[in-house]
Amino acid sequence: MSDEMLERSTIRAVAWRLLPLILLGYLVSYIDRVNISFAAPTMNAQLGFTASVYGFGGGLFFISYAILEVPSNLALARIGAKRWLARIMITWGLVAMSMALVRTDWQFYLVRFLLGAAEAGFFPGVIYYLGLWFPQSHRGRAISRFYIAAPLASVVMGAVAGSLLGLDGHLGLHGWQWLLMAEGAPAVILAFVFLRWLPDRPADAAWLSPEQKAWLQSRLAADNAAVAAPEHGQVRALFRPVVIALVAVNFLYLGPYYAFTLSAPTILREATGLDAAHVGYLVAAGGITGAIGMAATGWSSDRLRERYLHLAVPLILAAACFAVIAFVPAGPVVMAAYLAMMACYFGISAAFWLAPGEIVHPRAVAVTVAAINGLGQVGSFVFPWLWGLAKDRTGGFHLGLSLLPAAFLIAAAIVMGLRQAQRRRAPALRPDPA
Repeated sequence: MSDEMLERSTIRAVAWRLLPLILLGYLVSYIDRVNISFAAPTMNAQLGFTASVYGFGGGLFFISYAILEVPSNLALARIGAKRWLARIMITWGLVAMSMALVRTDWQFYLVRFLLGAAEAGFFPGVIYYLGLWFPQSHRGRAISRFYIAAPLASVVMGAVAGSLLGLDGHLGLHGWQWLLMAEGAPAVILAFVFLRWLPDRPADAAWLSPEQKAWLQSRLAADNAAVAAPEHGQVRALFRPVVIALVAVNFLYLGPYYAFTLSAPTILREATGLDAAHVGYLVAAGGITGAIGMAATGWSSDRLRERYLHLAVPLILAAACFAVIAFVPAGPVVMAAYLAMMACYFGISAAFWLAPGEIVHPRAVAVTVAAINGLGQVGSFVFPWLWGLAKDRTGGFHLGLSLLPAAFLIAAAIVMGLRQAQRRRAPALRPDPA
C-alpha cells in the first residue's frame, strides 16, 4: 500500500470512528449550556427574575467553568479521555436537569455555577484528544467537523423548543421545566456510549491495523518535532505573550457572543415580530449557516495552511453584522444579518482552535488549551452580566448591541498582530539547508 493510500485509509478510519461520537457529545453539551435562552421569557416571568439576575446567573456558568478548566484537562491527560469525558457528561446531565427545580434567584445562581463546574474540561479535553489522533494537516477539518455540533445545536433547539415549551401544564410542570429536563437527560445516556466505544489513544484502537498505527504515530511525532519545545514547565507556558494574546481574543469574541445568544430569541422576536415558534425556526436556520461557515473555514484553512486571516476576516465581518443588528431596525435586514453573523462566528470558532496546536509544544497543549478556553470564558460571565445591567438600566438591548462590534474589531487587531509575529518567527524555526 502506498503512503498516500495508507494516509487516506487511516484518517478515514479515525474520522468515522471518533468524530460522530464526539460531535454528539458536544451537541448535547452546547444545548445544555444555552437552552435557558429559550426558557428565559417564561421562566423569568414566572420566577420574577430581572434581566440583571438572568444575565448574572447565565454568566456564572463560565466562572466555575474557567476555574476548573485546567485541573479538569490535567485529570483527563492522566486518567484517559473516555473515563474523564464520561464523568463530565454524567455530572453535567444531572445538574442540567436540576435547573427545572429552581425557584429563587440564589438557586438559579447555584445551579448555573454547578453546571459550569460539571461541564468544565469537556471542550478543551476534546481539542487535546483530537491532537492525539489527527496530524496537523488534517486537524482543521477534524476540529470543524466535531465543532459543527455547536451550530447544529441551534438547529436542534430551534426545532424542538416550541414543542417542549408547548407541554406547559402537563404533569403540573411548566413548559420551560420540560425543556430543561428533556435536554439534560441525553448527556447521561451518552456517557455510557463514550465508555464503551471511545479509545484513549491510537495504540488502543482495535480497528486500526499495525501499519496504520505506525504511520499515525510517526506522522504525529514529526508534527510535534516541528513545534519549538517549551523553555519552561507547563504552568510557565501559560505566561507566554502568544498565549496571553489568544486568551484576550477568546475573551473578546466569546463573551459578547454569549451575551447576545442568551437573549437572542427575545431580541429576534422584538426586531422581527415573529412568534416563539418562528423565532425557533430562524435560530435553526442560523445554526445551518453557522455549520456551513464552520465547515468552509476549516476546509479552507487546512487547504491553504493559513490560520490567522481565516480568524481575522470573520471577526471583522461579525462586527459588521452586529452593527447592522444594532442600528438597522428593519426586520428582514436583522434576519439576514443574524444568519450572516452565525456563519462568521462559527467560522471564527473553527479557525481559533487551530492556532494553539501550531505554536505550543505538545507537552504544554493540554494545560494551555484549557487555560485559553477557561480564562477566555471569563468574558462569558462579564459580558452577560453587564448586558443584563444595561438592559435593566435602559429598558432595551440597544446599548449592549451597539458595543459588540468594538469587541470583535479589537480581537481582529490582536490576531493580525499575532500573524505578524508568527511570520517574523517562522524563518528561525526552519532548519538550515544541508
